[in-house]
Amino acid sequence: MGSRQVTSWHGKNVTVAGLGVSGISAARALAGLGASVTVVDGGDSEGHRARAAELGELGISVRLADAHTLPEGTDLVVTSPGWKPDSPLFAAAAEAGVEVVGDVEIAWQLRGENAAPWLAITGTNGKTTTTQMLASILRAAGLRTAAVGNIGTPIVDVVLDEGAYDVLAVELSSYQLHWAPSLRAHSAAVLNLAPDHLDWHGSMEAYAADKGRIYEGNTVACVYNVADKATEDLVVAADVEEGCRAIGFTLGAPGPSMLGVVDGILVDRAFVQDRQKNAQELAHVEDVNPPAPHNIANALAAAALARAFGVEPRAVRDGLRDFRPDAHRVAYVDEVGSVVYIDDSKATNTHAAEASLAAFEPVVWIAGGLAKGATFDELVRRSAKRLRGVVLMGADRALIAEALARHAPEVPVVDLDRTDTGAMLAAVREAARLAEPGDTVLLAPACASMDMFANYNKRGDAFADAVRELAAGSAADTAQA
Repeated sequence: MGSRQVTSWHGKNVTVAGLGVSGISAARALAGLGASVTVVDGGDSEGHRARAAELGELGISVRLADAHTLPEGTDLVVTSPGWKPDSPLFAAAAEAGVEVVGDVEIAWQLRGENAAPWLAITGTNGKTTTTQMLASILRAAGLRTAAVGNIGTPIVDVVLDEGAYDVLAVELSSYQLHWAPSLRAHSAAVLNLAPDHLDWHGSMEAYAADKGRIYEGNTVACVYNVADKATEDLVVAADVEEGCRAIGFTLGAPGPSMLGVVDGILVDRAFVQDRQKNAQELAHVEDVNPPAPHNIANALAAAALARAFGVEPRAVRDGLRDFRPDAHRVAYVDEVGSVVYIDDSKATNTHAAEASLAAFEPVVWIAGGLAKGATFDELVRRSAKRLRGVVLMGADRALIAEALARHAPEVPVVDLDRTDTGAMLAAVREAARLAEPGDTVLLAPACASMDMFANYNKRGDAFADAVRELAAGSAADTAQA
């Protein structure tokens, strides 16, 4: 790796699209390296103006309420992840022959001579959890690391802190990969592929192709999901360094060059001597928190990347034991009346919801919200046998109701036609009414939250609050009895 060319940015006119966290990070970094930076953003709120004033003190120009016009003399556009490829700003850049890249590409270009290698992760679902698991494993191995990219500290800030890390666990969205043409990871994983963000990418093929960029130029391992052939197809199509290996992960017994599960033990048949005959124990299923099937798959992917980096088996076990998932990701809330309540508000699409439903049986399912163009027939058909009942809420709940009528007509459904602040409490009470002792009430909406809540975190908080209120009422009833 060559050393950072600081002088290459002097006098370069860079336009940064977006005044969010990643945009501000890129603007600050490039201005500090001598570039002339202009930030453009369509917003003009009090918060926008405050951030613009802070950047102005660093000599960075900010244009608010103007996301379409390409500043005159622009040499490079650096975009924030959410900006669509067909944005007018990018059309103007293309017409002017100006390259558009993302903050991940800038971070890759800014790495120093002794830059930490990147272990990169993408997929429709499970990216954040797997990246955090990987970071926990790397820390257990005594390595200096951070979970960065689509989570945590902006990746540009991390790479500028040269020498602070031995290796980075990097979560990358399809948006970020789209704008990162020169990224070349040490090893990378695509966890799964399912239709998502198609309004941004335009087609499933384009979405998959952007995910597949994560494998380009890998040097040691391309990790794929044995149960999801599309991920292996991306490995086959990738142009990698000589000697880079395809490593599968599976919930079943692994073949050679795979990681999998045998008798409740996570085992490695990839990074061992004589992998045709031998397997290395890494951890027990009970070491994974929570030990739901999709989360065990996440753990295997994280373990594969760690092993590709040379981490010892004991560190895999210790890192998985130390890991605690973020809130709203298959999170245990409480048990009320012998019924367990689980918050998976992060399940904002059908693929995530199906994985969540597969972890429990019988289930009273709370679902609904903004469908984002999704259909629900396959989700309902595959999950119908697990359902004790369903409580629907949100703007597009009728789409789920219609799928239930087609594929699970015997399952009782409560349709909540309300969007007020008390709707979640009503949903939890209806779910409690449908549930029987030993059941699980699962919030896995399969939809985005913005029709009723600011984000999935707020939706999950509302669910947890409602469960606590339900528990308090149950305790009061018991005391009175």
